[in-house]
Amino acid sequence: MSYDLIILGGGCAGLSLARRLSELGEDCPQTVILESRSSYTDDRTWCFWGEDAAQLTHLVRHRWSWASVAAEGKTVKVDCSAFPYSMIPSLAFYDESLEMISQAPQLLLEAGVSVLSEPLKVGDNWQVETSAGMRSARMVVDTRPLQTPQRQAAGLRQSFVGHEIECAEPIFQPEVAELMHFEPAGEGEILFFYLLPLAENSALIEATIFSAEPLGPDRFEKEIQEFITRRVQGANYTIRRSEHGILPMGIPPPQGNPDASYVSAGLTTGAARPSSGYTFQRIQRWAADCAKALGAGLPPLAHARDPMLLRGMDAIFLRVLRLQPEIAPELFLALFKKVEIAILVRFMSDRGTLSDYATIASALPSGPFLRQTLPALIASRMP
Repeated sequence: MSYDLIILGGGCAGLSLARRLSELGEDCPQTVILESRSSYTDDRTWCFWGEDAAQLTHLVRHRWSWASVAAEGKTVKVDCSAFPYSMIPSLAFYDESLEMISQAPQLLLEAGVSVLSEPLKVGDNWQVETSAGMRSARMVVDTRPLQTPQRQAAGLRQSFVGHEIECAEPIFQPEVAELMHFEPAGEGEILFFYLLPLAENSALIEATIFSAEPLGPDRFEKEIQEFITRRVQGANYTIRRSEHGILPMGIPPPQGNPDASYVSAGLTTGAARPSSGYTFQRIQRWAADCAKALGAGLPPLAHARDPMLLRGMDAIFLRVLRLQPEIAPELFLALFKKVEIAILVRFMSDRGTLSDYATIASALPSGPFLRQTLPALIASRMP
């Protein structure tokens, strides 16, 4: 079967592009989305700051007007009610995206279909062998996660496991998002807990580790169970659901395909913000730009590179974290204590100004950053 466009993968990036294409009307290319899963479940959450440019805010199910960071007996709590920390559960996004796709005659989602071999260019079309037969198209957007080596000299991995729990008693503060609660970690690791109260008796609690190697969920089980036990203070609780993920932090994506009709997109190819792992809003901006190009008859777009200054700042920050992980709690406490939350939000949402960059830099201890500035900037200039 032949199409104008094949989207490989129907996760966040693939569905985000498809829903944007569905808004093009007659300009929408004939598109098939190939997804290996047979059905969608509530398997993850996406969080971001509710600033003016945030997209799909109608899907937000929880917002927090306060945010906190804690370490070594110290807690910094900030008022973020002007741009509340916001969460979209994946099922809300999946359900609306699937409905939008079903209403667009040019779009077809083939669920439960596996890609059996890598796409091959034959003449003007890409051939993709799948478990449902051969699919062919002039263009391909590949949103499948790319495999990278277990360990790399540069960059970190943000591995996490989370449990959504329900307690028999009201023990949480629904208005406060605990973004980072640092605990002692293993050598070369940064460990913190992330607690998002969903109600007085329920919360999403995640254990996160920054490390050079990706970590599976078993690595976290002891730490997260101990943290939950401390926080529920003896109350009975049940686990509603669990999630696990690994986000790249400063790990350069592989070189793109030289053929403009084939682009890679998504988490491992530039969607994730290197210093934070924030991905959802960056994917939404890419999807809008890519769909606009396709609607105009142009080739698909890959993720645009961040501006050089932003790349440089992220590279320096990650290099310090990688080489001196023990000072991570001090760094994050300083950022939330010394920097106005509006500046932090703009910076974390990729909308910082030169003045914001200067404020961020001045809030951090100069010694570790000065030592890593030159090597980090050299690395960040690499293609």
